[in-house]
Amino acid sequence: MTYGGGPFGRSFQLHTELVNGHCPMCHQLSIFVGVDQNLYRCTSCGGELEQKVNGVISYIPVVAAGAKLPKLDILVDSDG
Repeated sequence: MTYGGGPFGRSFQLHTELVNGHCPMCHQLSIFVGVDQNLYRCTSCGGELEQKVNGVISYIPVVAAGAKLPKLDILVDSDG
């Protein structure tokens, strides 16, 4: 889909992608919206995630330079 051109300035391509995954920020099974190549936003908590592919697709929180790193909690099942 192309937006822009004419009186609205230069045109640009807009490509979005929807994927399912487990969000490391809100710990929910959620839908991620691709906002840029390898950058996604969680529809449950709004967290920004970067997709990493190293044999397995995983999503990690995106943090601005100098910003506080988000704390990732590890959940342990006490029944098992």
